[in-house]
Amino acid sequence: MNGFDPACRRCPRLAGFLEELRARHPGYHCAPVAPFGAPRPALLVVGLAPGLHGANRTGRPFTGDHAGILLYETLHRHGFASAPQSLARDDGLVLRDCAITNAVKCLPPQNKPKAAEINRCNPFLRQELDALQAGAVVLALGTIAHKAVIAAFGLRQAAHGFGHGAEHALPDRRVLLDSYHCSRYNTQTRRLTPAMFDRIFARARTLIDAQ
Repeated sequence: MNGFDPACRRCPRLAGFLEELRARHPGYHCAPVAPFGAPRPALLVVGLAPGLHGANRTGRPFTGDHAGILLYETLHRHGFASAPQSLARDDGLVLRDCAITNAVKCLPPQNKPKAAEINRCNPFLRQELDALQAGAVVLALGTIAHKAVIAAFGLRQAAHGFGHGAEHALPDRRVLLDSYHCSRYNTQTRRLTPAMFDRIFARARTLIDAQ
């Protein structure tokens, strides 16, 4: 998508961490992870950041780790993906009218980006949001992704609290839809069940089809 910088080094801590990982895992992507999917989607899924052995390894969002299993199965069930599994960047999977990105494009240590790093990456997310269709749905997976979307639109955080299943009006008839993140912790503790996640995507499909 527009504005992505595959050689970005705006965050010294993250750039240094990726250099260390590249030495330890020479076969890993270990670089900023580009958005994946349609260039002007009706649905944009926003996660937190690449996973160590997932997107940081494969170079595709939510590919190669536990969090991607439920995500791609659900995308496929609702017609947004050509297959129920995302295995590698060259596996032939296609997203239909959908794209996936992260609030932070580089893997942070312990999967915890600092506020300044989220802010430095926010202009990239803003350009991805600008590319959405009118009436599109933005699906934020977790609080950090939610806050990053609100910041990218210049809206007041206090007026747009995160909550699973919550909906927020965005400019140009777009809608922000919140969900708990499909992380291993959330799914294994059943904070997020497959049925709960499915209902979120069913709602996204309803909102899109109503346009």
